[in-house]
Amino acid sequence: MALSRRWFLASLPAACFGQSSAKGRVLPSAFKRYADPATELAVVRLTDPSFTSILASVSRHGFLVSASDVSGRFEAYRIDLKSGQQKQLTDAAALDPHSVKLLPDERGIVYIDGPNLMTANLSSLRAREIYKTTDEFGRGAGVSEDGLYAAVVERDERKGTHHRLRLVSMIKGTAETLAEADEEMSSPNTRPKRASVLYGRGDGLWLANYDGKQNYRLRVADGTLGPSLWSPDGRSIFYLIYPEDPHKLHALREFVPDSNEDGAVADTSQFVSIGRNADASVFVGASGSKASPYVLLLVRAVKRELTLCEHRASDAAMVAPVFAPNSQHVYFGSDRHGKPAIYSIAVEKLVEETEAL
Repeated sequence: MALSRRWFLASLPAACFGQSSAKGRVLPSAFKRYADPATELAVVRLTDPSFTSILASVSRHGFLVSASDVSGRFEAYRIDLKSGQQKQLTDAAALDPHSVKLLPDERGIVYIDGPNLMTANLSSLRAREIYKTTDEFGRGAGVSEDGLYAAVVERDERKGTHHRLRLVSMIKGTAETLAEADEEMSSPNTRPKRASVLYGRGDGLWLANYDGKQNYRLRVADGTLGPSLWSPDGRSIFYLIYPEDPHKLHALREFVPDSNEDGAVADTSQFVSIGRNADASVFVGASGSKASPYVLLLVRAVKRELTLCEHRASDAAMVAPVFAPNSQHVYFGSDRHGKPAIYSIAVEKLVEETEAL
């Protein structure tokens, strides 16, 4: 893709212009539409593959939040889905691109910048430190659906592999330890409509209550665990399991923590990442098959898959497809055209519209 002089100048690091911050600058659209080679459905590449872009959140109001290194280091951006313009939201020293999340009221974002848990207002772009760790943050962060708490992992390098799951009050800036162990913790995910946090620990899934009184390993199916996500009502967890036999299919399963029930949803075309629509009637997955590197829909009621498009990612885990809140588009990542970029495909003819809760 030929880049205009305007794009080139806008993409240079702020230091090149003698500025201390490029926060608030607007970059022109990088949208590029093409027909998928496998299905001929229209796919839109939303970001320039000359730079790395990672999808963070999809808004109910026509924009995405992402992390990108277009400025020379990772910053958070707002991408308008009509104009394609990208607005830089942060001026971070060491932003964790996997920590950026849109707050539930969609007026701001939360993110990790070095040892700091931060928020930034989308209108004023005012950044505020919520909490500062004396150790190091693990990858990612989870935010409760009421926006009152953030769940993070801290690791103490002085003690080798010692990790702590911490619950941070977004108002007070205080933190409570929910769990700690001398093994890796990852992917904190707050539970909808319940006061608990799902997280990875070692090779298992664990659940810890906000009050710290319960913290236990979930008795999910045998095999290697893949990604997991909560159902819309927080009643159950959907997760991928990879059998020890490489010739067997990767399975999507559902676990109910309150009753310890575990059951199959469907076998998949070797999904390695999953998303769901707003009522969990349809899932979207990325196949890890080298022969069939597709993004697919899985209709739960009939356990049937529909191919949407190729992803052709060098690592299918980066695809991480998600639905728009109204279930009418799917967004995913791929490095098929260069560096990791963000893509979109419309699915309104395949999936019923759902209320954007």
